[in-house]
Amino acid sequence: MECTQEGCEKEATFELHIPWAPNRAVCAAHARVEARADGVVADALETADEELPDGAAHRD
Repeated sequence: MECTQEGCEKEATFELHIPWAPNRAVCAAHARVEARADGVVADALETADEELPDGAAHRD
């Protein structure tokens, strides 16, 4: 799945839960920036495991 940010062609690795808008799948770079807004939560997708340190995706 591709990042939903306009103009970005990277693989989506996070789902952003945004209280005032529909959830979106974005790449790690866009998740880092957009998750700084109050109320936004970034959940790692299965594809994020390669981008994160071991255990950071909280999967057993």
